[in-house]
Amino acid sequence: MTTTPASRRLRIKHTTKVSYAQPAASSHNEVRMTPLTLPAQTTLDARVTVNPTTPTWSYWDYWGTQVTGFDLMDPHGHLTITASSLVETSRPEPLPLAPTWDEVAERIAGSRLLEFANPTGRTTVPPKLIKKARKAAAGLDPHETAVAVSALVADRVSYLPGATSVNTSPAEAWEQGAGVCQDITHLTVALLRGAGLPARYVSGYLHPERDAELHRPVAGESHAWIEYWAGDWCGYDPTNRVRADESHVVVARGRDYDDVTPHKGIYRGVPGGSPEVTVEFTRVA
Repeated sequence: MTTTPASRRLRIKHTTKVSYAQPAASSHNEVRMTPLTLPAQTTLDARVTVNPTTPTWSYWDYWGTQVTGFDLMDPHGHLTITASSLVETSRPEPLPLAPTWDEVAERIAGSRLLEFANPTGRTTVPPKLIKKARKAAAGLDPHETAVAVSALVADRVSYLPGATSVNTSPAEAWEQGAGVCQDITHLTVALLRGAGLPARYVSGYLHPERDAELHRPVAGESHAWIEYWAGDWCGYDPTNRVRADESHVVVARGRDYDDVTPHKGIYRGVPGGSPEVTVEFTRVA
């Protein structure tokens, strides 16, 4: 495959280690860690391995995400999931011509966009925040609205690792003025929907160094951003205030985090223990 200056190849290694307080009698798991193939993103290789070794299976969920499932039926004191992928990304196409707000409303009423236009449990915010979003969007077209509402959130909520938990609500993140990309994304999705623009939650990866050296591993982490509908789905990263580009790797999209959770599982055993997650990026082209 020919590589243009506007594209890059990234090798990604996503490792999740779970240590139980006492050996689990059994566990049942599903992971969403396989990057999608899209117009500006091609997954050249991807695999998910598990330790202790066990058979895995895969399927596509309702939202179009590849899911890997597996069961461990024997006692195990730890679980390691390693998702390795090689992805080629390129710059996104120019933004489509912005539709009118009447055209957006018409498409919402007649398609699955309705699923991304209504609040969910994780994207419900007080009416006062919806009013702020509508004020910020006044007189703007859909593309301008996405940028303005994203700025409204980013101006209020500073990115601060550890400031929130996976269960923090958007309203709580807004009130405390700090959060992580999950909180910023949930808030932006909620306010865009409140302003009348369909929006969805995107889970994936962001290479932490835009001008990374070739073949040098770099520590990173999973990332979240939004896609909004303005004639087509358009990616925007409100945490970093930029369009989603060749540094972003899409794994899953949904209404909110619950639709795209990288690792879901249940186990039979004593409560306790916590996962340790690492993500390593290597730019190879």
